[in-house]
Amino acid sequence: MSSRVFNFGPGPAMLPTAVMERAQAEFLDYNGMGVSVVELSHRSPQFMDIIDRCESLFRELSGVPDNFKIFYMHGGARMQFASIPMNLMPRVAKPKALYFETGNFAKLARIEAERYGEIIRVVDGESCGYSAIPEFDASAIDQDAAYAHLTANNTIYGTRWQEFPDTGDVPLVVDATSELLSREMDYNQFGLVYAGLQKNLGSSGVAMMVCREDLLGHAMPHTPTMLDFKVSADQRSLANTTNTFAIYLLMCVLEWLKEQGGVAAMEKINEQKSKILYDILDSSDFYSAVAHRDFRSTMNVSYHLPNNNELADKFLSEALEQGMYALKGHAVVGGIRASIYNSMPVAGVQKLADFMNEFERKNG
Repeated sequence: MSSRVFNFGPGPAMLPTAVMERAQAEFLDYNGMGVSVVELSHRSPQFMDIIDRCESLFRELSGVPDNFKIFYMHGGARMQFASIPMNLMPRVAKPKALYFETGNFAKLARIEAERYGEIIRVVDGESCGYSAIPEFDASAIDQDAAYAHLTANNTIYGTRWQEFPDTGDVPLVVDATSELLSREMDYNQFGLVYAGLQKNLGSSGVAMMVCREDLLGHAMPHTPTMLDFKVSADQRSLANTTNTFAIYLLMCVLEWLKEQGGVAAMEKINEQKSKILYDILDSSDFYSAVAHRDFRSTMNVSYHLPNNNELADKFLSEALEQGMYALKGHAVVGGIRASIYNSMPVAGVQKLADFMNEFERKNG
């Protein structure tokens, strides 16, 4: 095998080496059973121990209150763009929801929800190119809405909500796919938090759902069984054969995160990592950050080079030669994007920073 690179991809993203080594060791023989972890029945006692361990670890690491149910849904986070309105819209007499549109995936979530009821766009970040989180009038929040939805961290543009809005009695639903467990959050602010596993939590195809109990049991009559939150919560995500390997990997990642000191410790490291890159962007006339400095993500750092189309390809090619993979920006933004999730070590970010300085010296 060639030497491993630093993977700056936005997802599926880099996993801790220790987690992959563990998965490799247990792939053929899980706990001395003589069978692979991918061969375990989803209803076996051994897999039930895995799913129990995931819940216990997540509650310990996150501090989520006892009145929240934790379960898993197929289709990753994007499938939930439809399942959320199907499950939550019927809570109110007139199907209506509020959407804070601050990036591409927030926009896709809003468009999907429009199939199921009236959508009020509280914030429209498109007017500023999604480079910031626009101000809004909290007093104008329609308290008759079934829920309010936002995307905590916008991976494409590199912005995030530094503080979450107060939506009153309207449950706040948060897509935390690209930053769950990367910073401390008070779950009492939320009605539902969900995240695809493929960035900070493991592999793709599954979404973790952290849902307040009172929001369960309101699904539209035509909601498919496998998209009904109450079914998944009541049957512990085992209404059908779930992605057992993804949940096993989640357990391994959660145990690794606990060994690193937990979410508070990881948040400090993430702030340190992102500061290394933002310090270069702020002191350079060569690079320009996409995100406004007041709304910068610690997970995704997006930036441009001068004469972007010509230099970006050169930057990416030379970076890859030096062991830095998947730095290409999203097609709608272009440029460079460094995704530095929990698993990215400080050494990887420092290597990118050193490369950026040298590239500017040679090409600036």
